[in-house]
Amino acid sequence: MATAYWQRVLAGGLAVPTDRPLVDLTAELATMLGSPDPAVRDGIACPAMATWIERGVYDDLISGLGDGMATGLGVGLGERDTDTVFRRSCSALLLGEVIGRDNAARLAPPAKVLEWADRIVTWYLRERDLRGYVPGRGRAHAVAHGADAIGVLARSPHVGTPELIVLLDVIADRVISADVVLHAGEPDRMAMAVMEVLRRDDVPLRVIEPWIARLAGSAGSTADVDPYLATANPQALLRALYLQVELAGDPPPVRADLLLVLVEALRATNSSTLAKPR
Repeated sequence: MATAYWQRVLAGGLAVPTDRPLVDLTAELATMLGSPDPAVRDGIACPAMATWIERGVYDDLISGLGDGMATGLGVGLGERDTDTVFRRSCSALLLGEVIGRDNAARLAPPAKVLEWADRIVTWYLRERDLRGYVPGRGRAHAVAHGADAIGVLARSPHVGTPELIVLLDVIADRVISADVVLHAGEPDRMAMAVMEVLRRDDVPLRVIEPWIARLAGSAGSTADVDPYLATANPQALLRALYLQVELAGDPPPVRADLLLVLVEALRATNSSTLAKPR
């Protein structure tokens, strides 16, 4: 891979080069998504592909590009603490860009978008490399990028109420099953994805309440040797979601009721610090 070539492309405002076929450029960029060098991966490949998707360069090829990114989700899946996480994580990020482009321009068949949705959630639950930042290699961020993709999916017109409920459950499953503390902004990104589901106003509060209760059940005290490892992530998601519902622009229609539910969940799981005044 000639980094100097791509640096010239960046310097030229990411105009699509005319000296090589688009398919060859794309194949090279896809390989670069898995580079352990953040200057190559995050500095060139991700921004180049994301920009071209947004500009409509791939509009006639969107289904093939999405399938290629979905395939990238399986590269090395099941491995932990290896460099293959970069290809999976960047593939999730860019598959989200593809779906976002479809949200805006309606380019892919509905069945194809739902197929991508299935690939994303299957990968998200099976991903075992949960590192946020890797010294010398930059951001891995599989959990954060997966949450971003789920947030984009939640805005898709092809995703209905049943699928939105599945997306909520996937986020809960992911945060509860994590065996490391997610400390690189992942709970905030997951809360943002939940907000996208809530803004659709298609999931009733009677479904949201037990979903929050499930998180609260995992965020309370536990008999584990290290109780904070088991409770930290769901607790962080509850807090991040409360802040989003309280402060974010474009609040969901159920905001008032949802705040009450979240306050009760936070009080119940933080009784020593958030007990009601006597």
